[in-house]
Amino acid sequence: MSYREQVTRIIAGAARGLRLDVPSAGTRPTSDRVRESLFGSLESMDVVDGARVLDLYAGSGALGLEAWSRGAASVDLVEKSRPAAAIVRRNIATVAKALGARPAAARVHEGAVHGFLQRSAGTFDLVFTDPPYDLDDAAMTADLTALAPLLSADAIVVIERAKRSTPPDLDAAGLSLVREKTYGDTRVWWAEPAQVG
Repeated sequence: MSYREQVTRIIAGAARGLRLDVPSAGTRPTSDRVRESLFGSLESMDVVDGARVLDLYAGSGALGLEAWSRGAASVDLVEKSRPAAAIVRRNIATVAKALGARPAAARVHEGAVHGFLQRSAGTFDLVFTDPPYDLDDAAMTADLTALAPLLSADAIVVIERAKRSTPPDLDAAGLSLVREKTYGDTRVWWAEPAQVG
């Protein structure tokens, strides 16, 4: 089954069951099974409700919008592809209607992730980064390093990559590993800001 034939839905929360549009090419949606397990872990850590969420390489926006459905206060979604960013905007409008929420609580930033991180003055509590599998290790480290100053003290960063990928260089980025888990061909790392001193 190709990605464009898969159905992506909000799994839980106020917009549960809502179907999301997915770009026809160029993105790799996180499977429902991985999202369900991931959010189960995040909710047990009590980091979703009321969180300021950042979804990097957003694709359809499914990760950030799942967090919004589950009670996140705001979601910033960064996507470089113009067609994908347009789909994220449509998905935001759909989820906002289901939540009875202001669409402004979720914002799309169309452009490169690294540029957004360098310009941003926001502070984030929960960050999803699911870069293209072909993003090289140096670029991944540069993104995480630029992200670190934008994190709240108890923030969680979720990094999703192919199982065969080199693990992210968290130390170089000023982050510490919380846990990691493999789901089929996908590996997920949870990280937090490194404690200084």
